[in-house]
Amino acid sequence: MKVNARSILVVEDSSEHRELIAALLEPAGIEVSFAHNAEQAFAQLKTARPHLILMDILLPGMSGLDLTSELRRTSVLDDVGIVALTALAMSGDEETARSAGCDGYITKPINIRTFSRLIRHLLDHSRGEMSPFRV
Repeated sequence: MKVNARSILVVEDSSEHRELIAALLEPAGIEVSFAHNAEQAFAQLKTARPHLILMDILLPGMSGLDLTSELRRTSVLDDVGIVALTALAMSGDEETARSAGCDGYITKPINIRTFSRLIRHLLDHSRGEMSPFRV
């Protein structure tokens, strides 16, 4: 299955955050799909291959870090970037996310002035070129 270079999967349980992300990215021509939890993410990834996954860390059920670790175990997603999108911003949180397999780290609340530009930049680069970064 080919990766769609202008699409992202957002794994986020907050409806407010999903609405904000859609409002910021869809007008920029980015195809955005959403999963509310790990099970939905697994189901979507069976049929679609985004270029980028934005991963909330605090999900109901399986955490975003556990989901990231599980996704990184499959070589099928080697070329798909995974970026933590989280309110966790304490010392060590970024390193924990990277250890789980995240290529980048964006803290909430997101900067609405720069968010879509950042995501477009990430979509224009391969996974290896986007790592490591922090916003």
